[in-house]
Amino acid sequence: MKFRVLILATAGLSALLCACSSAPGRPTAGDTPIVPSEITDFNVLYGQNCAGCHGNDGKGGAAIALADPVYLAIADDTVLRHATADGISGTSMPAFAQSAGGMLTDKQIDVIVQGIRQRWAQSDILRDANPPSYSSSEPGDPSRGSLAYAQFCSSCHGAGGRGGQKAGSIVDGSFLALLNDQELRTIVIVGRPDLGAPDWRGNVPGKPMSPQDVSDVVAWLASQRAKFPGQPYSTAGKSTGEVR
Repeated sequence: MKFRVLILATAGLSALLCACSSAPGRPTAGDTPIVPSEITDFNVLYGQNCAGCHGNDGKGGAAIALADPVYLAIADDTVLRHATADGISGTSMPAFAQSAGGMLTDKQIDVIVQGIRQRWAQSDILRDANPPSYSSSEPGDPSRGSLAYAQFCSSCHGAGGRGGQKAGSIVDGSFLALLNDQELRTIVIVGRPDLGAPDWRGNVPGKPMSPQDVSDVVAWLASQRAKFPGQPYSTAGKSTGEVR
């Protein structure tokens, strides 16, 4: 009899516990919030931190397309990681690593970099092409750059870079203030496929830009930066300290 009572008591306790586990209001495993620093899903990390500027699926927006295999062919993982972790000084690209004041851990930075490479890189995209290097230690010459610009860029961006029928101005002070020389170089090399701008091979059919052409055009563009960008009026004739 005692044994039967023990069995019944055990069964009753089990039923009670099961009922408690499914009681209304009891949180389930899916209701437990995920600590932001523990998120390791690329789609979540990219969507929350990158898509706003680089576009959904990396197709570009306010910033260059990351789903551009030509860009990924000249920018190695060190470049991607440094830009993601530490940002790019003098541009609108912020730092995302906790060590640089951002919100992402080193592991999350690695997930983003590896995810970009795995999803969008193509190992044979350049085949026999020999692109200019991502960066250059030798500065270009603005005077030569003016000539190179006229040859390779003016058909779209117009005389003096002030805009044409196919593309807008690239000497606008506010535009140049948002890009440092390296970003200008990157765009000259890889183009902006999301905007229809060709890479260094496609400006003049059968005549790709040489590494020197690229450096010189970048130097010429950099020389067009306004000292005080964004001012919509001329300060000519105004006395020192006068505010308009």
